Amino acid sequence: MSGSPAVVMRLVASAFSVAERAGEIVRKVLHSGELGIVEKTGANDLQTLADRLAQQSICASLARRFPKVTIIGEEDLPSEEVSEDLIESGQSEEILQKTCPVELSGITEEELVVWVDPLDGTKEYTEGLLDNVTVLIGIAHAGRAIAGVINQPFFNYQLGPGAHLGRTLWGMPGLGAFGFQLQEAPGDRRVVTTTRSHSNKVVTDCVEAMEPHQVVRVGGAGNKIIQLIEGRATAYVFASPGCKKWDTCAPEAILHAVGGKLTDMHNRPYRYHADVKHMNSTGVLATLRHHEDYASRVPASVLQALKCD
Repeated sequence: MSGSPAVVMRLVASAFSVAERAGEIVRKVLHSGELGIVEKTGANDLQTLADRLAQQSICASLARRFPKVTIIGEEDLPSEEVSEDLIESGQSEEILQKTCPVELSGITEEELVVWVDPLDGTKEYTEGLLDNVTVLIGIAHAGRAIAGVINQPFFNYQLGPGAHLGRTLWGMPGLGAFGFQLQEAPGDRRVVTTTRSHSNKVVTDCVEAMEPHQVVRVGGAGNKIIQLIEGRATAYVFASPGCKKWDTCAPEAILHAVGGKLTDMHNRPYRYHADVKHMNSTGVLATLRHHEDYASRVPASVLQALKCD
């Protein structure tokens, strides 16, 4: 590739390093034992010191290098000076060396939107279910998720002391996905991953309608997409308005990069323009393969409960 890397490649390269720094912050807060937990809207909607510091680090670091990019973070934080020790200025050289997909090569900073979930799976984080926790940085253009970075701060934590903790996955449709080994669950089994803490009758009815051989209940949207791409599930089914754009942008981009699909329960794509509402109010259906089959199984009662806007 001649000349300077395309803006989007530089942004992804920065997001990779920034996500790794955020993962370090998340680990450091946990190890300190001072989680600083506050309830946002209830016991299932928590915020910790790790959420706050990680978002400050991600947003301030990216804004400093890419001041014209729109950055939207999950946490509603007061505007304040961010400590220099939270700023990450590194970029992944491996990503910078890759060739940008032609259709993305001319994108400018002003056209890009970054969706940030600094700690996806906060409730699980506070409960010690550390494999559920991810840091999500999604990049969108023209309403479409075009790149995603997922850091798992505690990957390998169950191996005990001395294990190398953490890994970072990333992907771009048209370029591929990296940082993990793509695997498909056996094609003759339907394994549905869904929420462990935000269930209700509509969610349960939809899962049952898929006629799953197995149901995997885990926390975090990022974690559920990892279940798909590493072969532990065949569909992510969440018939509820609980998910937000920062939960799905990064995972969707990585899923699309390996040929998967993410829609709402009506089988419509989500859009990630800067001015869209944050709530994914018509649920989430994600698959690596056979998306239309799963979509066809969604009951009319669920579609009615999750009316199209």
